[in-house]
This record gives sequence, structure tokens and C-alpha cells, in this order.
Amino acid sequence: MTATATPFNASRPRISATDIEAQVGKEVGVSKWFTIDQALITAFGKLTQDEYFIHMDPARAARETPFGGSIAHGFLTLSMLSAMAYDALPEVEGRTMGMNYGFDKIRFISPVPAGSRVRAHFVVGEANRKSPRELVVKYAVSVEIEGKPKPALAAEWLTIAFFG
Repeated sequence: MTATATPFNASRPRISATDIEAQVGKEVGVSKWFTIDQALITAFGKLTQDEYFIHMDPARAARETPFGGSIAHGFLTLSMLSAMAYDALPEVEGRTMGMNYGFDKIRFISPVPAGSRVRAHFVVGEANRKSPRELVVKYAVSVEIEGKPKPALAAEWLTIAFFG
């Protein structure tokens, strides 16, 4: 039995590295909806020691901000990209491992109110061979907030895939 290189959603479609390179400019995945509830926001705030009231105190945030309640940390929304990618992106055949390679650009566009559902849209922006065993893929990714006209964030996310 061959294990996949990623931990989630074994039912994702499989694609060759050559096919990924041919997908530049095309949307290759949309994740399922993920709920960003107050419990998740609070846990993230405690973990990262970012306990600012706009995230941690819904009553005060409702009184003192234009958001109507607490909002998710931008970095919480950004950190959800891994789970969204595991859910949405095709499994690359022959890949033994993949890694986050960083970001060329990140913009937090709209706040994510506690209780919102979000999902990511992934477009292949670039795909370049770093070596015969390494493929760097830049995804143009946006995180949609259900029912809102503007996304939570837009980013250019670099990943690197390693092959046998």
C-alpha cells in the first residue's frame, strides 16, 4: 500500500506534475466550507497569545467596533489554508512530500465575523521545476466568506512538491 503525501481527503482527484504545470491560470480546487466559530477564535488567541478584545470578547467587540461582534484573527484565517488545501487540491502523482514554501503576497481584505463559514479557491499561478525532483507551485488563493461580497484574504502561496 502506498501512502499519500497529504493527510486528508483521500478521495481527491489525482494529477500528474506535468498536468499541474499545464494548469497555470486555471482554478484547480475549491475547498469545503469551514466554520470559524468563537471557540476556534478563542483557542487560536490563547495559543498565539493574541488575546486582543476584537477577537476574544464578543460583547465588547459588539459595543466598541464596527464589526457587530468578535472577528477571527487574520492569521487564523491564513492558517486555515493548509486544511483547505488538503481538502481541495488534487493529489500530485509520485509526490513523496509537500511543503509550504512561503508567500509572495498576502492581503487581509475583509474581517471574518465569529460564526462565519469560509472556503478557499485555488488557481495555479505558476509551476516551475526547481530540479527534476522538486516542483514549486504558486497558487493565487482567495478565501471566500459565505454571503459576503469580498473575500477574507487573497494571497500568492508557494508550495514545493518533492518526488522520489
